[in-house]
Amino acid sequence: MQPAPLHADVAEGPPNGEAFWLQAADGVRLRAGLWRTGRRGTVLMFPGRTEYIEKYGRFAADLAAQDYTTLVIDWRGQGLADHLAPDPLVGHVRRFVDFQQDVAALMAAAERLTLPKPFHLVAHSMGGCIGLRALILGLPVASATFSAPMWGIGVKPHMRPAAWVITSLARLAGLGTRYAPGTGPSTYVRDAPFADNSLTTDADMWAYMCRQVTTHPALALGGPSMLWVNEALIEMSRLRRAPLPGTPTLVALGLQERVVNPAAVRAVMARWPAAQFLELPGSEHEMIMERPTIRGRFLQAALAHFAKAGND
Repeated sequence: MQPAPLHADVAEGPPNGEAFWLQAADGVRLRAGLWRTGRRGTVLMFPGRTEYIEKYGRFAADLAAQDYTTLVIDWRGQGLADHLAPDPLVGHVRRFVDFQQDVAALMAAAERLTLPKPFHLVAHSMGGCIGLRALILGLPVASATFSAPMWGIGVKPHMRPAAWVITSLARLAGLGTRYAPGTGPSTYVRDAPFADNSLTTDADMWAYMCRQVTTHPALALGGPSMLWVNEALIEMSRLRRAPLPGTPTLVALGLQERVVNPAAVRAVMARWPAAQFLELPGSEHEMIMERPTIRGRFLQAALAHFAKAGND
């Protein structure tokens, strides 16, 4: 593994962070970030759409304080990994299942780096869609924690059929790399106002995220492509019918959620009685980036979940 850039100036993670280039089986170059800061186990962080390693620096510091190591990935099409469309600001993937090649590359790196076990998965938003598929395929983790998992997209019910039709037609017409309707190259945390944003109620965390993409514009990403949306809809539909894994699982959802579809998350939980469900009043989508009381509740629940699974 070759060294890769890690923007420690904006990550605000533990002091010993490092990053590596990885290569997926299909040749796509990925980036992995590591804070080797603990011996109790390793948290594998699966970020959401538009996200990147540095965004989880503060979370890695929280985990380091509890003696955990953190390993984070830049998925294909975002962060400093290879972007797969002519416009580098469009979030694009050819097939959603391709993300499983990224998971395989990350797990191979975790083994080569001899990171402390057990491994624990924390998956946010789009990472929750990728992570659930990985669990079904046998991801070797002691526990899984999902933060606002993307098991449904927060589109108004009357618009969902149109999303299927428009993106399917774009795919057939060879327009898959174009921005999905209503989106463009704008980066949300840089260009939207803090007031009434759909990510966090914490002004300091909002400024933290904005500072990252402003200081290092290569980390920024705009809207999803037509093909990304179409592939995501297909994958979420398949996951809603798939047998659920037996991995000890905690699912957390903010009661002010506006990005993913809360009804879709609750539908999965209704058929997953062995999983714990934590609902967080006052939280928007980014509970890991929320105000201290909410962030603290999520962190304490995740740590208790790690400890229980690690001792079983």
